[in-house]
Amino acid sequence: MRSKKMEGPSAPTMRRDPYEVLSVSRDSTDQEIKTAYRKLALKYHPDKNVSNPEASELFKEVAYSYSILSDPEKRRQYDSAGFEAVEDSMDMEIDLSNLGTVNTMFAALFSKLGVPIKTTISAIVLEEALNGTVTVRPLPIGTSVSGKVDKQCAHFFGVTISDEQAESGIVVRVTSTAQSKFKLLYFEQDVNGGYDLALQEDSEKTGKLTSAGMYFLHFQVYRMDSTVNALAIAKDPESAFFKRLEGLQPCEVSELKAGTHMFAVYGDNFFKTATYTIEALCAKSYEDTSEKLKDIEAQILRKRNELRQFETEYRKALARFQEVTNRYSQEKQSVDEMLKQRDSIHASFTVTRALSSIGVNLSNGSTSKVPGETESPLEDGNSDGKDKSGKKKWFNLNMKGSDKKLG
Repeated sequence: MRSKKMEGPSAPTMRRDPYEVLSVSRDSTDQEIKTAYRKLALKYHPDKNVSNPEASELFKEVAYSYSILSDPEKRRQYDSAGFEAVEDSMDMEIDLSNLGTVNTMFAALFSKLGVPIKTTISAIVLEEALNGTVTVRPLPIGTSVSGKVDKQCAHFFGVTISDEQAESGIVVRVTSTAQSKFKLLYFEQDVNGGYDLALQEDSEKTGKLTSAGMYFLHFQVYRMDSTVNALAIAKDPESAFFKRLEGLQPCEVSELKAGTHMFAVYGDNFFKTATYTIEALCAKSYEDTSEKLKDIEAQILRKRNELRQFETEYRKALARFQEVTNRYSQEKQSVDEMLKQRDSIHASFTVTRALSSIGVNLSNGSTSKVPGETESPLEDGNSDGKDKSGKKKWFNLNMKGSDKKLG
C-alpha cells in the first residue's frame, strides 16, 4: 500500500507500507514491531550518520512507520483504510541533536507557547545502554535522589526490589520544581547483557511543577500523550475537548519481577540542564491510593467512550444550530425589509403629495388656489384700480381760511 505524498514535519517525502519499512509481517506482535524499530532507529539515527543525509530520511521513515504500528488504534485504522485514515492524527516528532541552533530556538518557542513537540532520545544514550557501558546509581525503595542532567543526556538508576515488594507493586516518579522538560525511561535487560528501552514517559506540567511516573501495580494503567492528535486539533480547535482523552495510551508493562531494574532520567530541555528528583516507592503503603487510581482509570476510559458518542451528537446539533441561526438572520432581514416597505406605502397617503401633483408653477407670477376659494378685495389695498396718490390726506387739507383770520 503506497501513497504519493506525505504531510507532516517528521514525514518522509514518499510513503511506503509501514510493515515493509520495519520488515515485519502484518500479524507481528507489538514486541516484534518494537524490536524491529529499535534496531533500525539505532542504525539510521542522525547522531551516527552525520555525513549521510539519506540515513536521516530513512530514520524519519522508520519513526513514522513505528508511530502508526505501535498505536493499536492507528494500526487498526491503517489496516482498514490506509494512510488517509491516520494522516490527521500523526504525532510531531523531532530530533533535538540534529536540529541546529536556529531550529532549536523555534522549537523551544513553540513549546513555550504550548504546542506539544515530541522529541526522540539521542542514539548515543540508547547505544550506551544497549552496550551496557552506562554508569548506574542505586535508588533504594523508599528513597529519592535529586540532580541535574544535561540536555540529550541521561542519568541511570538501579532499583532493586524483593518478591514481596514486586507483589505489592512499584511506583517510580520524577518531578521538577524548576519545570524542566525530561523523560523517564525504563530499560529491560537484553540477552547480550545490555539494556533495551522498554518504556518512556514525557514530563507533563502539573500545577507548579513538571512530572512523569511509571506505575507497576498489576492492573492496566495509562499514560497521557499530549502530542496525539495535535495536528488535528490545530486544524479544528473546537475538537480539542473531544480529543483530549484520546492521548491516553496503555502502558506496555504493568508489573515488575523481583530483581534490579534500570530506570533513567533523560534531559529534554532545549538549551539548559534539567533539574529533577526521582523516587521509588512500594505500593504496599499506598493501597488506598492504588485502588483510587484503578477506579479513576476505569472512569476515564468510560468517559472517553461517552465523549466519542457525544461528539457525534454535538456535531449534528451544532450543524442544526448553524442552520437555524442562518435562517434567523435571513428571516430578520426579510421582516425588516417588509416593514420598511409598509412604512413607505403608509407615507404615500398625504395631502402634501396631492398638492404637489397639481403641478402649479409659482415662478411665472401666478398663484395657486384651492377650488372654491375667492380672493379678498382688500387683500392688496388697491382693488378699485385707482392710484392711491389721488386721495387727500390730512396734512394736505386747504388751510387758507384759517390763514386769513390769523392775518
